[in-house]
Amino acid sequence: HLMNYVVVALMLIIYGVLFIVIENYNKTRTPSATKNQRKLPGKMHCIIGVFQLLSIVPGTSRSGATIIGGILLGCSRELASEYTFFLAVPVMFGASLLKLVKHGFAFTGVEVAIMIVGMLVAFAVSIFAIKFLMQYIKKHDFKAFGWYRIVLGVIVLLYFVIKTVILKA
Repeated sequence: HLMNYVVVALMLIIYGVLFIVIENYNKTRTPSATKNQRKLPGKMHCIIGVFQLLSIVPGTSRSGATIIGGILLGCSRELASEYTFFLAVPVMFGASLLKLVKHGFAFTGVEVAIMIVGMLVAFAVSIFAIKFLMQYIKKHDFKAFGWYRIVLGVIVLLYFVIKTVILKA
């Protein structure tokens, strides 16, 4: 019931607004959480994990939801971002495992080699991307990402509204 363009567009816009509001809120406070995620209280780990569940709603970014949750709980932008990258590991591992189970384990030697090369390339690119994003986050806030989500949400809404009007005409 939730997988439709209205829900996706609204979630894009809502989370975009949340990023902008939270960044404005962040200007007037000092993060209370330590810079080391291993020293966060266990309760905070669980609550940030619960924020990740919000991504079940289409159009909600898993990383965006956990970053917003971390910041609301007192983490710095950098700590919340680092935490969300680590939190992605079990999710991505589980999704990959589900795909393997769904499509079967029957691979030829060439397919295994291609898969291993693909995994290594994806790992290398992800390390580069994460380092770049962490450097960006240290110097910039998430407002640009918020505006991007708002604009994308409006474009999605307009596209489907126009498409619906044209099809009915």
